[in-house]
Amino acid sequence: MPGYEFFGPEERKEINDVLETGIFMRYGFDGPRKGIWKAKELEQAISQKLNVAHTHLVSSGTAALTTAMAALGIGAGDEVIMPTFTFVASFECIFSVGATPVLVDVDDTLTLDPKAVEAAITPRTKAIMPVHMCGAMADLDALKAICDKHNLILLEDACQSFGATYKGKALGTIGHAGTFSFDFVKTITCAEGGAIVTNDKDVYLKCDAYADHGHDHLGVDRGADLHPYIGYNYRISELHAAVGLAQVRKLDTFLEIQRKTKKIFKDALAAIPGVTFRRLPDADGDSATFLGFFLPEESQARAAAAAMKAAGLATFYYFDNNWHYIRNWEHFKQSAVLSRFAPGLQQAMELYKVKQFPVSDALMSRCICTPINLGWSDEEVQQRAEKLANAVKSAL
Repeated sequence: MPGYEFFGPEERKEINDVLETGIFMRYGFDGPRKGIWKAKELEQAISQKLNVAHTHLVSSGTAALTTAMAALGIGAGDEVIMPTFTFVASFECIFSVGATPVLVDVDDTLTLDPKAVEAAITPRTKAIMPVHMCGAMADLDALKAICDKHNLILLEDACQSFGATYKGKALGTIGHAGTFSFDFVKTITCAEGGAIVTNDKDVYLKCDAYADHGHDHLGVDRGADLHPYIGYNYRISELHAAVGLAQVRKLDTFLEIQRKTKKIFKDALAAIPGVTFRRLPDADGDSATFLGFFLPEESQARAAAAAMKAAGLATFYYFDNNWHYIRNWEHFKQSAVLSRFAPGLQQAMELYKVKQFPVSDALMSRCICTPINLGWSDEEVQQRAEKLANAVKSAL
């Protein structure tokens, strides 16, 4: 997810604005900052771009998820349904608010299987958290219907899908709240950063305070702020926000390049018998940061992944990945923590020492994802598409 590839004078200009004031903190120092408020400006730009009422910036996508969960009232004893295929931060954030992650299978969207979600609901379920992996969306109509039926929170982990849409609405803006990551390898980057978006003013105000030690930001200066509840420090800096401000203005260009390149890659594979593709509930809304496809057998997928790597192509065989798929999350399965879980959470986690996910395994073992970069020339895109097709053919 290559926002960092297009880093140039636009980002340097925004950073220099901050450097010239010497005020790197997003709050306070009203006089010396000389009207430079990059975090506020980026929040406004994101809200306008995504057509959402409120945006609050934080220091990372992980901080965004943690803050959103707290603002939505998710805590001890609550269960949050999440997919087996995601990034480890998804369950880390659930733990951080004292709640219990309930992992369920993915389907050929590589996101939550709505049938598996429905089957996992218990009286303790508080929220459903789809993770829009690799730039594309979950089946949000089905998941929203389940939430409405059971009066549950829909929290979108859209950290990998900034700029993607579902039926005309930006991912992250469809549930009660949504979160984004702006780390170094996301669609746009702040170097490090994240955001919560919501149309609920109460959720926004809670996020705004929670991410800054509980400050209500209503005083004439920080020392006059009140603290309606306990919060933590998840603030973004003005330097990071400055980078993101330049990047968000380039988003449409990024998406146009990615979509064009992905079509060329997909067309190159589509003619090969046995290759099928990740199902997209709304193909027009795909941000096109990755091309995901399936081969008929695990052995063929492994062989194709090896051939792709040998050809110099970026290759993600997530079935063996330590960060993104439950199969290798030994620290999760064994509850390997430095600070003890509460007794109820520790007991709930015992099942993951033995629980298997054969449906997810059957899909992920046959799946390969290849990322779409921005910096390739037209000639290089064609060369890579040819190498990709040859590598896959060699495995079949």
